[in-house]
Amino acid sequence: MTNQYFTAENSALLLIDHQVGTMQLIKNIDKELAAKQSIALAKMAKILGMPVVITSSQEENAQGPILPEIAEILPEAYEARVKRPGVVNAWAYKEFHDAVVATGRKNLIMAGVTTDVCLIFPAIDAATEGFAVQAVMDASGSPSDLSEEFSRQRMHDAGVVLTATNTLMAEIAQDWSTPTGQQLIGLLFTDVFPALGAEIA
Repeated sequence: MTNQYFTAENSALLLIDHQVGTMQLIKNIDKELAAKQSIALAKMAKILGMPVVITSSQEENAQGPILPEIAEILPEAYEARVKRPGVVNAWAYKEFHDAVVATGRKNLIMAGVTTDVCLIFPAIDAATEGFAVQAVMDASGSPSDLSEEFSRQRMHDAGVVLTATNTLMAEIAQDWSTPTGQQLIGLLFTDVFPALGAEIA
């Protein structure tokens, strides 16, 4: 992993298994928070024109469809989503791997549900393959604190940078005074931290 900052020009967003059924498995944090943060990431990518790869697993089963808000915000990425038949590690599924490589980006922003199954393996494998990976932990979650803790430790040990939605957006923005920075700080105050935005207002 390099120390190069993630920017809109050198990064891609990967949303892994943010499905209405799978979201119910999140217990270590508020699942509504995780959903809200994943939707905010989708909005960020749309503002920035950033490449997005969405993948799902067994939508016809209990996992269910991708969150409808994400589908609405990113209709092209949603239509092109990689529907895995059951392969746990998205990185090991050729169609997903090829879609990520096709973005041409070496910096990958990943979020996945659950952290301990859907996110951990592709994050580690991508880092091992030489990609710089940031895992957005408040847009991901696990069924237990213990499984989340172990998964975070394994990812960290493999060179994956653990981050949060607001930290990532600040890194991408670089300067709040730019037109793009203004859009992103607005997104932070309306979607990520609405209560804080109300206090400032």
